[in-house]
Amino acid sequence: MTETLQTAVAGVTGYAGAELARLLLRHPRLKGRPPVFVGRVEEKDAARGGIPLIEIHPQLADNNGTGNLRLEPFSWELLDARGVEVLFLATPHEQSRAWVPEALTRGLRVIDLSGAWRLTEAANRAVYAFEDEGSEQAATTQALAVYGMPELHRSRIAGARLIANPGCYSTSVILALKPLMAAGLLDLSRGIVADAKSGVSGAGKAPTAKTHFMYAADNLSAYGVFGHRHTGELLEQIGIGANEIAFTPHLLPIPRGILSTIYVHFQQAQTHASIAKVYHDFFAASPMVRFYDKALPQIQYVVRTNYADIGFQLDPSGRRSVIVSCLDNLLKGAAGQAVQNLNVMLGWSESEGLE
Repeated sequence: MTETLQTAVAGVTGYAGAELARLLLRHPRLKGRPPVFVGRVEEKDAARGGIPLIEIHPQLADNNGTGNLRLEPFSWELLDARGVEVLFLATPHEQSRAWVPEALTRGLRVIDLSGAWRLTEAANRAVYAFEDEGSEQAATTQALAVYGMPELHRSRIAGARLIANPGCYSTSVILALKPLMAAGLLDLSRGIVADAKSGVSGAGKAPTAKTHFMYAADNLSAYGVFGHRHTGELLEQIGIGANEIAFTPHLLPIPRGILSTIYVHFQQAQTHASIAKVYHDFFAASPMVRFYDKALPQIQYVVRTNYADIGFQLDPSGRRSVIVSCLDNLLKGAAGQAVQNLNVMLGWSESEGLE
């Protein structure tokens, strides 16, 4: 990697793409080297050199030259000519499946925000129905992918060629449960219930009947019961079986933010201090996790930050606990975590450009 790193972003038109652009444009290590923005551009716009970034996202306008930045037609030749070294993909899963192998062949490092390469087990990937499933190329690429949660895989992310950014729901639940699982405290025979709620932006920018204002406003609805595509991430990263957790996502009538309420049983009675120590020890080197010793997190505390907030309450018997985990689905659940992964990949301070 050069001292002045050149990045590129594909998929800047979406919600996560906009946040990714904002973070990279203001990252202290990338001053003077704005990302190359590439994507699908109509012929009439290509003729004028692409679409001005501030026409797509006016909120990104500043006095430091953003008015000159454009979304340009994607091509490998353009990335090569601009000296791109790290490619961020905020693209649909299928697009990432198609582009990542070529990017790796060309020597690029990739941070992929889609679900294309997150899952190591074919049974868990089946929910995506990838057309190249079982091919030699897909298997080779999957073997290179590192699940991009620094709190769990910091050492593997450093120097990785392909980072598969976690899902937003997955991040909130995994961070809440992994410390307890690693400590051997959970009674899995009693099962885990993860009740998660997300703002509407978690469904992406393309409008659907269920994200329409008339459906989502003043409403709360469950979906993806026993079949949400993030479930496989929970199973693989926490290390549990499908029959040991019930994960149910819900749509909240708010723009952004996730709150996961998780119900667990312990094998032996615990104290508040013993559980708090597990979390403090596990996240001691994790600047993007905030643990609440007494209060419970709320969405309003994490919106527009890259923090994951975790708190819990213990019942009088010491055998049951309710854990609350909150994050911003567009930041710690997507773009912010992608930049956190960039920092770890390159040996920079993990929270640089994020606090």
